[in-house]
Amino acid sequence: MTPGARISAAIEIVEDIETRKRPASDVLKDWGLSHRFAGSKDRAAIALLVFDAARKRASSGYLMGEESPRAIVLGAMRQSANISVAGLTALCSGQGHAPVPLSETESRRLEAADLSGAPSFVAGDFPQWLEPSLRAVFAENLVAEMAALATRAPVDLRVNTLKTTREKALSALSHLGAVATPYSPVGVRLPLAQDGRAPLLAAEPAFVKGHVEVQDEASQLAALLARAGPGEQVLDLCAGAGGKTLALAALMMNKGQIHATDRDGARLLRSRSRLERAGVRNAQLHTPGGESSRLSGLEGRCDLVFVDAPCTGSGTWRRNPDAKWRIRQSALGVRIAEQDLVLAEATRYVKPSGRILYATCSVLREENEDRIGAFLEARPNYKVLPPQDLAAMAGFQELQRFTASSRHGLRLTPFASQTDGFFIAMLVPG
Repeated sequence: MTPGARISAAIEIVEDIETRKRPASDVLKDWGLSHRFAGSKDRAAIALLVFDAARKRASSGYLMGEESPRAIVLGAMRQSANISVAGLTALCSGQGHAPVPLSETESRRLEAADLSGAPSFVAGDFPQWLEPSLRAVFAENLVAEMAALATRAPVDLRVNTLKTTREKALSALSHLGAVATPYSPVGVRLPLAQDGRAPLLAAEPAFVKGHVEVQDEASQLAALLARAGPGEQVLDLCAGAGGKTLALAALMMNKGQIHATDRDGARLLRSRSRLERAGVRNAQLHTPGGESSRLSGLEGRCDLVFVDAPCTGSGTWRRNPDAKWRIRQSALGVRIAEQDLVLAEATRYVKPSGRILYATCSVLREENEDRIGAFLEARPNYKVLPPQDLAAMAGFQELQRFTASSRHGLRLTPFASQTDGFFIAMLVPG
């Protein structure tokens, strides 16, 4: 496909997403199945255009003076890829399958690229209804924080210390431009290619052999701050696809027991191959409804209950940009109820000298500080570990500057820490 034809395809896909309100990944998959002539590079380039359009949807519509799929795609190309107006004019030739030529108005607006006077929700590219919640968290830094969440994210990897060291992983991935992450001692960061594409890890021996796993640095830090140690009894209460279980197993050096469970049994079982590849031997999977789902034997016995709570995922908008436009207020209410329930459940399993690590990949106060506050109000026999102590006890004094304003936990963001948005708090009985 020509570059112009890729732009036309992206506009078509964005229109489908807008019309049918479907996840971008689903629409891209269907488009690929119905356009088999498009090669892997074509599909990757089109996907990048589509996701950039989602990242910059509000600002692109404002910049262009309209919110049509064409306007959003062209505006996003001007902003995210910094393509000149001359470059866009050449791509929109109207020949073959390329988009029709730019109008005078389009050229003028693209040349100006003017967002001056834009409202905060436009300049920061986030849903307008979330502005009060986000401003309560970020105050005068709102636009800068949200603009950072509307950028492309690098690829972060966690080094599997059961099999290798970070130094060896950095060497093995040096041809991809690998560098050490700023905070996690087991993190490796891979830059995106000049065309914005992520490296193909499936072909890398370090990945195939289980030496590295994809995991954002903030998620790595959540596991490290939990301080899981060899010989402990650990419950990963919302294990999902097993990313935190893998990280905890490495910290425990395969000693002790990790019990991983999740309400999505199919997703949990898919982690089995990851655990095997990583050489994890101390993890048990507990699927809902089966014999292995019985956790009653763990009540009051766990040193650590890790709660990576279900949430809106607002902290991952760099990686899932279309999700921010599909989130609804009713969904936030559902997530809040689930978070309260899973925190209450965690208290059943933690022992008197144990701890509960609460984490979300959300930047919303309602899912973070407010949940900790509600938990403490209902359970005066618990206290939250001061975030400065949480960081210091795990040997990460440099994280103390990310203490949330409520002082209930640590908040990481792309703008402040160059990670995904994450909230981390420690609850202890007593």
